[in-house]
Amino acid sequence: MVERIALHTRLKPGTEEAYADAHAHIPAELVKALKEAGVRNWRIWRSGLDLFHVVDVDNYQKMRHALADHPANVPWQASMAELLEVQDDYSGEDAGIQKVWELP
Repeated sequence: MVERIALHTRLKPGTEEAYADAHAHIPAELVKALKEAGVRNWRIWRSGLDLFHVVDVDNYQKMRHALADHPANVPWQASMAELLEVQDDYSGEDAGIQKVWELP
């Protein structure tokens, strides 16, 4: 069963264009690593500086552990750390945003 995980991140002021540009040019090796780690889809929306992610993944915790030291993800996370207010170093047991309600 695929997990759907919601995430919230926030850009540093003035980095909106750099963030959009980076995501317009995702490295092929990162895409491959994400898919190999079980990511089925990853979507990001932006409102001002706030970023909202929806990740469809086989196992979110397993994916995070697989990517923590992955050679395609480490430089990507370093470049994202320059743009985001809070860096995600993949060291925690993040579970995403808690779902409160869904249309029955």
